[in-house]
Amino acid sequence: MGKYIVRRIAISIPTFLGITILVYFLSSLAPGSPLELLFNDANATGEVMKAQEARLGLDQPVYVQYLRWLGQLLKGNLGTSYRTGLPVWDSIAERIGPTLLITMSSLLLSIIIAIPLGVVSAYKPYSGWDYFSSGLSFIGAATPNFFAGLVLVFLFSVKVKFFPSSGMYDTNIPHSFGNMFHHMILPTIVLSIQQVGGLIRQTRGSMLEVLQDDYVRTARAKGCLEKRVLFRHALRNALAPIVTMIGNMIPFLVGGAVVTEQLFSWPGLGSLMVLSINSRDYPVIMGITVFISMAVLVGNLIIDLLYGLLNPRIRYS
Repeated sequence: MGKYIVRRIAISIPTFLGITILVYFLSSLAPGSPLELLFNDANATGEVMKAQEARLGLDQPVYVQYLRWLGQLLKGNLGTSYRTGLPVWDSIAERIGPTLLITMSSLLLSIIIAIPLGVVSAYKPYSGWDYFSSGLSFIGAATPNFFAGLVLVFLFSVKVKFFPSSGMYDTNIPHSFGNMFHHMILPTIVLSIQQVGGLIRQTRGSMLEVLQDDYVRTARAKGCLEKRVLFRHALRNALAPIVTMIGNMIPFLVGGAVVTEQLFSWPGLGSLMVLSINSRDYPVIMGITVFISMAVLVGNLIIDLLYGLLNPRIRYS
């Protein structure tokens, strides 16, 4: 197990470097410059702008800028925001909590809804539950986040006026968990819709395959209770591809959070990323990239390690 973890970490290093190189160079190709934000005053002289450009290192070739940024990263320094002048980590730290709150909540909601529906669909194929689950799956998988968000805001915020349409708290009352929970319901549902669709299909397919195996028929022939056969024998052995699907959902949740946070004015990493891109704030863009990349790579490693717990036949050697 230890050797496997070391090997996976060694593989993750070039993957991480590749991600940061790609994001850094693509960011440098975007039109505009951070100096346009810093010197929006028409009276700024060319000498002052050149001096600031040299101070920030923007006068160097892109590969030199990247190597300098990477050197600072290896020292634990994410740099300073061009827009605010504050350390990048401070800007990210205050946004991590809100993003994790809605992404993890939507992941949990997706699992709670999709896995039971997928199990019932596989256990009773071509029944009313199966048609309902399949229809929900196709609708969810085909519905973009921005469209689902606009529809829910129109129905529940504009028409019914039951849920707030933006922000994390109400501005006219003290902050509380209940108030925050009320605000996060719509963003969480929007993030869950597409994930529920894919997870229902994966659960149904895995369960249908497992329910045809010999050990399931043997367990039934021995007189085991149907609930025990379904959940102890079938679901446990069908979990490996389901867990893989859940692991692959993490990047899509983070990507969907960018759109969802913009739509609901949620103060998370997604909205910070959009703000930083618009202002060409390269240090913050790279800081968020580092955080998201590390989260995805560590999440995939944890998912791989769970295989050994779900299926004892898997050995890491």
